[in-house]
Amino acid sequence: MMAKATILAVDDEEDIRELVKLSLAREGYEVLTCETGEQALQTACIRLPTLVILDIMLPGIDGLEVCKRLKRDPRTQYLPVVMFTAKAAEADIVTGLELGADNYVTKPFSGKVLVARVRRILSRTRERADDRMPVVIHDLTIDPAPRKVLIGDKAVEPTFTGFNMLHTLPRRPGLVSTRYQIVDALHGDECGAR
Repeated sequence: MMAKATILAVDDEEDIRELVKLSLAREGYEVLTCETGEQALQTACIRLPTLVILDIMLPGIDGLEVCKRLKRDPRTQYLPVVMFTAKAAEADIVTGLELGADNYVTKPFSGKVLVARVRRILSRTRERADDRMPVVIHDLTIDPAPRKVLIGDKAVEPTFTGFNMLHTLPRRPGLVSTRYQIVDALHGDECGAR
C-alpha cells in the first residue's frame, strides 16, 4: 500500500490553515502548516512534502516569490504547487502559473474541490515520475532519462518514435491500447487536438 502524501499548507490566516488541514487530513494526508514565506521555504527544504498549497499574500516573502524559489532549488523544483488566494484577477493567475504553479484555487474555497484538485495533481505527478523510471523486461532495459535502450549489455539506437513506443507499451502489460491512446502517449495531447 502506498503511503499517503504529505501536504504543506502555507497561509497567514490560522482559520484557513485549519480548514485546509482538516479537509486534507480527513482524506488521510499528512498536513504540515506554515504562516510565512520564510517558514514555507525552510519547511519545504527540510521535510520535502509531496505538494505545496501556497497563499499568494503572505507576510515577508510573498507566495509568488516562494514559488519562484522552490522551482529554482534542485531539491524542490519538482514539487507541485497550488496557488491559494483571494486574488482572482487573471494577471495573478497567469503570473502564478508562469512561475511554475500547477493549479490555482481561489478563496473562499470548497474543501471537497481542494481535495479533488490535490488528488488529480498527485495522480499526474505519480504518472510523470513513472515516466522517468527505467523499464526492465528480461534482458531489455529502456531508460527514458538518457533515452537509452540496452539488450543485455549491448546498446540499441531506435528512432525517436521507436524509443517512445518501446517505452510506452511495456508500462501497460496485458492491456489493449487504442490507436489514439498510443498516439497520445507518443506525441502528447496536442496531437489529438488537431
